[in-house]
Amino acid sequence: MCFKISTTAQKITNADISIFLKAGASLDLKTERPRPFNFITDKAWLNILALSRHTFGNQPIPFFKDLPDSMQRNDAQWKAWIEKNEPENFPIPDF
Repeated sequence: MCFKISTTAQKITNADISIFLKAGASLDLKTERPRPFNFITDKAWLNILALSRHTFGNQPIPFFKDLPDSMQRNDAQWKAWIEKNEPENFPIPDF
């Protein structure tokens, strides 16, 4: 219901809803950029790649376009953040 209200109000698009629900499920691991570290799963890596390509709403540039590169540059910080018991309660590295 919330998605429908937000879509009708033109706050989000159907593509935004799709990225929330499916993320990287449509990507093929064999044809994508290889996962650079072992602290995340292949599925999580495909989700990161999909998110990095998605433009939210009517934005022309993907907000998370630098996420895969940022994670590679600062893998120790990202690993520490991901391994926290409640990472949502801590600042996200580089964002």
